[in-house]
Amino acid sequence: MYVGHCPGMLSTDQQSSDGLHADTVRPGPIDNSDIISNGSNCDGNDLDIHRTLQEETDYVLVPQEVWERLLEWYKGGPELPRKLISQGVGQKQYSIEVYPLSLKVTDARDNSVSIVKLSKKATMSELYELVCKVKGVEQNKACIWDYFNLKKHTLLTASDHQTLEDANMTMDHDILLEVSVDTDRSSHSGVHSIGNELALVPLEPPRSSVSIAGGPTLSNGHSTGSGFNLYQGSSVSSSLTTMDDNYDIYRGERGGLAGLQNLGNTCFMNSALQCLVHTPPLVEFFLQDYNDEINRDNPLGMSGELALAFGDLLRKLWSSGRTAIAPRAFKGKLARFAPQFSGYNQHDSQELLAFLLDGLHEDLNRVKQKPYIEMKDSDNRPDEEVAYECWKNHMARNDSLIVDECQGQYKSTLVCPECGKISITFDPFMYLSLPLPSTVTRAMTVTVFYCDGSGLPMPYTVNVLKHGCCRDLCQALGTACCLKSDEMLLLAEVYENKIYRYLENPLESLTSIKDEEHIVAYRLKNGARKTKLEILHRCPDNVKGGDRKIFGTPLVTYLVEDPQYGANIEAYVHRMLAPLGKAHSSTRSHEGKENGFISGGSDEQSSISNSESEPRNLTHGSRELEGTSCGDSSFQLALTNDGCFSCEPIEKASVIKPSAHIKVFLDWTEREYELYDASYLRDLPEVHKTGFTVKKTRQEAISLFSCLEAFLTEEPLGPDDMWYCPQCKEHRQATKKLDLWKLPEILVFHLKRFSYSRYLKNKLDTFVNFPIHNLDLTKYVKNKEGQPYVYNLYAISNHYGGLGGGHYTAYAKLIDDNKWYHFDDSHVSPVSEAEIKSSAAYVLFYQRVGSKSQMEGETS
Repeated sequence: MYVGHCPGMLSTDQQSSDGLHADTVRPGPIDNSDIISNGSNCDGNDLDIHRTLQEETDYVLVPQEVWERLLEWYKGGPELPRKLISQGVGQKQYSIEVYPLSLKVTDARDNSVSIVKLSKKATMSELYELVCKVKGVEQNKACIWDYFNLKKHTLLTASDHQTLEDANMTMDHDILLEVSVDTDRSSHSGVHSIGNELALVPLEPPRSSVSIAGGPTLSNGHSTGSGFNLYQGSSVSSSLTTMDDNYDIYRGERGGLAGLQNLGNTCFMNSALQCLVHTPPLVEFFLQDYNDEINRDNPLGMSGELALAFGDLLRKLWSSGRTAIAPRAFKGKLARFAPQFSGYNQHDSQELLAFLLDGLHEDLNRVKQKPYIEMKDSDNRPDEEVAYECWKNHMARNDSLIVDECQGQYKSTLVCPECGKISITFDPFMYLSLPLPSTVTRAMTVTVFYCDGSGLPMPYTVNVLKHGCCRDLCQALGTACCLKSDEMLLLAEVYENKIYRYLENPLESLTSIKDEEHIVAYRLKNGARKTKLEILHRCPDNVKGGDRKIFGTPLVTYLVEDPQYGANIEAYVHRMLAPLGKAHSSTRSHEGKENGFISGGSDEQSSISNSESEPRNLTHGSRELEGTSCGDSSFQLALTNDGCFSCEPIEKASVIKPSAHIKVFLDWTEREYELYDASYLRDLPEVHKTGFTVKKTRQEAISLFSCLEAFLTEEPLGPDDMWYCPQCKEHRQATKKLDLWKLPEILVFHLKRFSYSRYLKNKLDTFVNFPIHNLDLTKYVKNKEGQPYVYNLYAISNHYGGLGGGHYTAYAKLIDDNKWYHFDDSHVSPVSEAEIKSSAAYVLFYQRVGSKSQMEGETS
């Protein structure tokens, strides 16, 4: 970075000497023009930026004070101010509104179209004020209509209490301005005159009478049919029924074939909703009178509003024939109760599904007062007894349609790695997130360091199973480097010349190690391990101001002496650096060097030959080195803390405070550079270097069963998910084993296609072969009740493309006619059963064979 770390903001005259790197080219002026989509001829508040931009990739958000200082230093622009807004109900969440609403104003006088921009949190009064200012009309003569899809819907009232978000205004929304000579807006009777011409289009009457919490009714009071038993002639109405989403009541035409309009990057929502509204138990429930099931007093729910909004939308989709629906009202409710889905950025359909299922459950929870229940330990009781108790306790607090149809139960076994304590619990689940294992091996390159000074650092490439664990990697490396019976390997990840983490749990999955990371293995003696000594190298470069830059790969060993003195530390440093001594360059010149390391491949014979011959020469050489200038010299060592922020010089007589982990800086001077070859510490190879010219192999195919088995495989908890052991009274990185105990009627599988690391995000396009009919999971269920668990597929949420974009669609089966359809936002088309299998499949929806709703659908 050009601007260095400064204790405070610098003035213009200070920055050139104190805060900036003299050897770095000064940046040019700030240039935001490439992210602006409509030029730079208007004020900053009116500037649009491209809607596909990613924060931290294409732009960063800075406070106003920081912007002003950067502008003072570097000039440029243009300025793009954005507002901080609050979202949600109850506990407010605050975010920057990067994309204010852009509204299209149609003037009824001449049909001209203007654009106005303002926050979705702006009030209707502010909208009236801005539109009238832009069009040059008096507010008392203006009427603004919701003109969604270029049809008049609702008259918008100039209110200080209703926001644009409350009125379901979306990006690029159309509104209609009408100007009347009549100054009294409250006296409108449906027609306004401008001169002798009519300026107001008559409002379309509602095309249906719909009772949202009751059944969709026709004029004769009888409900329509859709293959389910509908509640007849309910009189219950809903405040959610508005004219902004007009639709036709199903009159003989098949329901369930309506698309959903894309409101702006809402394909993820449309995909998730189409899967849910084609879930047979939900269709049957929401097409009947469910008003008595609404729980408006649940503090964990949404006062029933989410269930009402979902029910309203489901009825429209099942009664509109093939007319696409604009889910504006539902989107507004979603933004209100789940601010993370507000705005018009792309989101994850599975995350939305998880929220919707949980929200629907709480809004439909039959339990009005949740009792407090203290969970008991299993205490070696039979699994059947513990499972029944856990489910009974769960049902005492959670009882809804979602629990009845969508919730199962799995057995979770935790084992403490220290004391062996076993904890067994039975937990409910609403969906299963399955990893995608690979059927092929993975080549991994790891650099082995000899901590006793017997050899040079050497990279080894070994092949391990992609879904293996650290123990598998250590075994493969041990074979490659001829590890002795009294030796062990300590794995560590090196990031920015520091050890980011030690991989000491043998059961940690290798999937946590990404190809672009740098992994080292320290070859150590078995036995008593008291103190871990970690040596970090600092070069003499850029010492201005007392700062030294850390370089190279840290050296690690175990200290066995107690207490520790500075002289002990120095002796260990001599021993570990000995192989790097330049006095031995002639003995290894024939080996050759590649990227700062002795070249070593995955060939076992080559690796064995190198590791057997090298240490003999170096061991003799290290004795010579200790008796000469290197042995007589004193290193510049300094004790530091875990964050490497402190620095305390170490003398030979210094007493080192006992600790499980000691970090020491080794300051390299010209003398060290003369004695040792530091190139062996630099340029660690990546775990796997992918060449740009490598030909892509044939697409892998794995089965859904292998994904499920990987999900059920024992694995250690992550460092951020430690378990509190009641016996040790400490948080431990326990091993966890999951087993299926009870499966629901509706079973949802989430295929974990997206992986994340500090360096990059990745999507797996692996093809998963999943059964469409007769998915038999009976053998995976540990509950021995003798019930078969066989499922048929009925819906899929698909994701096409990569991260930061892509597109979601859905496949859904109409149970009553046994046909599949493709739902791509507004477009709905039939597809064959053979077409629904693809590598885009992301969330799979199965219904148990023989379930009540399935049998009713087949009968109809």
